[in-house]
Amino acid sequence: MQVTVLYFAMLRERRGASQETVELPEGGDVATALAVIAKSSPQLAPWLPRIQVAVNQIIAPATQALVDGDEVALIPPVSGGSAGHRIRVTSEPLSLDAVIASVMRPECGGLVTFSGIVRRKGAIPNVVRLEYEAYEAMAVRILTQIADEIEGEVSGTEVAIHHRMGALFVGDVAVVVAAAAPHRAEAFTACRSAIDRLKHRAPIWKKEIGEEGEIWIENCC
Repeated sequence: MQVTVLYFAMLRERRGASQETVELPEGGDVATALAVIAKSSPQLAPWLPRIQVAVNQIIAPATQALVDGDEVALIPPVSGGSAGHRIRVTSEPLSLDAVIASVMRPECGGLVTFSGIVRRKGAIPNVVRLEYEAYEAMAVRILTQIADEIEGEVSGTEVAIHHRMGALFVGDVAVVVAAAAPHRAEAFTACRSAIDRLKHRAPIWKKEIGEEGEIWIENCC
């Protein structure tokens, strides 16, 4: 059987391709796919124990069986299309006003926002720019799940997340989160929860490019 394998960020660079078709034996599972990939692309083998795998945009265990035509995405450790105004993953500059407008309601008396800004000093000195990459369809799904979770956990809240893709320079806005609630305590809690969960779960990666080198950032807060 054949499956389509998607590569992102450092895996894409090391493989030299963003996707490929891989032949697997009938009845193969995720572990089988990883073994085949490690054998055909030994440069990826050191990374495979550290990644997650998504089958048809859903995180899957190693034991999940695959069928012909499945999409298998290799998800490197995260650093971090659009779905309406509440959740956006976009190459366009972000608007704080647009994020606020998507959460404000007459019953909300508290509004908290967070803006992530590209800074000069990161994991390497003298950062020139960041390059953000995403598994876009899955990123929108995960960000929507995060917003839905928080709205269910923190009473009365409205949460929006907009994330930028592509090349960003020092001072550019990379991500904006807005949380509105009847009272300030809930709004603060929801906003912080959203950015913390995004950084650990969304399939969005960033590379820092500096004057003297570059590096992919893992689990960046």
